[in-house]
Amino acid sequence: MRACVAAAFLCGALAWAAQNSGASADGAPVISDNVNLVVLHPVVRDGAGRFVSDLKADNFKVFENGRLQTIREFSHRDAPLAAGLLVDSSGSMGPKRPSVIAGALEFARRSNPEDQIFVLDFNEHVYSAMPHGELFSSSPADLSAAIEAAPTSGETALYDAIKAGYERLARSTIDSKALVVISDGEDNASHTMLGELLALSERSDVIVYAIGIFDEDDSDGNPGALKRIARATGGRAWFPKSASETASLCGRIAEDLRNQYTIGYSPADSAMNGTFRAITVVATDPRGHKLRVRARAGYVAAPENGKSK
Repeated sequence: MRACVAAAFLCGALAWAAQNSGASADGAPVISDNVNLVVLHPVVRDGAGRFVSDLKADNFKVFENGRLQTIREFSHRDAPLAAGLLVDSSGSMGPKRPSVIAGALEFARRSNPEDQIFVLDFNEHVYSAMPHGELFSSSPADLSAAIEAAPTSGETALYDAIKAGYERLARSTIDSKALVVISDGEDNASHTMLGELLALSERSDVIVYAIGIFDEDDSDGNPGALKRIARATGGRAWFPKSASETASLCGRIAEDLRNQYTIGYSPADSAMNGTFRAITVVATDPRGHKLRVRARAGYVAAPENGKSK
């Protein structure tokens, strides 16, 4: 993926270490001189579904194509986040609009002042209504204005919107990146094909969370596509029975993102040959009990980038 993101992570870690002498691998970044990193943002829960937030680097094992990797970077803190809210504004979403707005605002409300957040609305077109032409904002008022500015009409270019979200997030230097997609899941207007989008997702360092709001009689909805996109990035897709559940789900997504670990490793196989590398992350508590981990499924070792992420 992008070398600049790996460098940004390393520079941030160096700055942290300069302010916190004596940093070690037990929660603070471990500094290395190797920037050819694959960076993961796993979320860990116990058997009861509670976040586990006190693990050390030694509690994790990372496997690439079944081969154990050496962890070079490790941290767990509420770091700044770059996130996009992709809000379906097509005609089919009209009756669900108030719940969608409430959900997006709940996510924005849980942001911190250092976050970079943007809103993209989409029907058959994808457009930004961010005030003053801003790329990002941490102001709930600005984000609210961007969400509410969109009309509810037209068809749905869901895949184009997610692709545009990836492109906007590529302009942020923040390491942790996510997209929150709120849609009825139907795509009937995109130029981007699903296969192309899945390939982009495998190359991206963005975690995708999706909330699919379907009507029972909706024959055009495609929940499978949202699941596949989210799973490929280490995210998750929900399909609530009622649009009124959107706000609580957006709150859960925000909490999820605030409980990420950051793990970086240099692939033992350093060949940038365009192949897909499957990743498995295993975590155990201090007593050796296995924990539940959600992380991205893999990445493409892209030769054109010369780096992987």
